[in-house]
Amino acid sequence: MADLFSIIVLMEHVEKAFIRDSITAEEYTPQCANLIAKYKTTMTFLSESVTNLETFMNDYKLTCPAAVNRFKIGVPATYEHAVGDKQDVGKSAKYIAETVLHFITAMDTLRLNRYAVDDLHPILADLIQSLNNVPGLPADFEGRNKVRQWLITLNAMKASDEITEEQARQMLFEMEQSHTEFYRLLSGDQKSIGSA
Repeated sequence: MADLFSIIVLMEHVEKAFIRDSITAEEYTPQCANLIAKYKTTMTFLSESVTNLETFMNDYKLTCPAAVNRFKIGVPATYEHAVGDKQDVGKSAKYIAETVLHFITAMDTLRLNRYAVDDLHPILADLIQSLNNVPGLPADFEGRNKVRQWLITLNAMKASDEITEEQARQMLFEMEQSHTEFYRLLSGDQKSIGSA
């Protein structure tokens, strides 16, 4: 239990240090990813004695909202939000190609009936990171929000768990919708799917 306590407190400090620019994105990202992995592993080991994070924190009088948010999302803030220089045209093309690749990989994974969290989570984490690297993508791009919500859903599950057939169908629908909207934005068509 002491390990879990220290991981939570450390994540809170890392998040605050990043927010205050006390550490760079290059320092933050691997540290945060490492703490997320340790948190998941520790929660697995303590699954019989710790039912959920909120209960544990209440029992031990912990107030670490930034850590709770990061563990809930399951990826570093640098993946969740656009961070870094994106002015290079060559890199822009690379980020767009990666984003399309990740959309297609996510959709194909679902079409192949691979619904396990450990199959889907890495793909969606890569997708949100590549979306955030695409320059000029509107901050309110709905596809980013949908991917983020699915990451939160998957992160609340065990790696061996699977989403339901209904969830898979909904995720596939939302990924197809987001991919189409992404293509429209790249094509210069500002008309969003929601208003079509």
